[in-house]
Amino acid sequence: MDTRIGFGYDSHVFKPGVPLRIGGLSFDHPEGLAGHSDGDVLLHAVTDAILGAIAAGDIGTFFPPSEPRWKDADSAIFLNLALEELSHAGFQLVNLDTTLILAQPKISPIAGEMRAHLADLLGVTMNRVSIKAKTPEGLNLDHVAQCHAIALVERIQVDDCEKSMSAVIESQRQLEDVVEDLLASVHGVSKRGGGDPLYDTEDIT
Repeated sequence: MDTRIGFGYDSHVFKPGVPLRIGGLSFDHPEGLAGHSDGDVLLHAVTDAILGAIAAGDIGTFFPPSEPRWKDADSAIFLNLALEELSHAGFQLVNLDTTLILAQPKISPIAGEMRAHLADLLGVTMNRVSIKAKTPEGLNLDHVAQCHAIALVERIQVDDCEKSMSAVIESQRQLEDVVEDLLASVHGVSKRGGGDPLYDTEDIT
């Protein structure tokens, strides 16, 4: 099976007067994350991880910060684009592992809700999504939020039912070949494409 791994990273500085959104959820917090879009550090890292897995560039390739139309944009738009690129490349997400690094707010109380929401955005079950949170102890980064994301993807396989149908069709063709060989050897009937037909098709109504 063809599997690939993508890694994504993003960071944003906290800024007063900006709404805080992480993982597509809004937080009641005095500061938000500065960015051209909504500054969602988690969705940005996940988007890059998915794009990286199929070597499709990064979030800036599709949504450059110089474009005014992406000002304050919902980062779910970026994630949806990455998922479309993933599908067009013939792959699907297997699982996602992420680590948020920030001093505040505390993620653990709502980690379950965040996982459920992210899984819904990704179109996968919740047990395929992991969200962990760490604090940047001793690094003097209390004013910054960072996120690391790793995505495992696999090539989409033909459904078993489609494989079975192909096998049935192939078996039917083989059966027809055997029948034709028997007719040719026993009754002198030519194979398809040659000889006289068994019936006068002009008389069939």
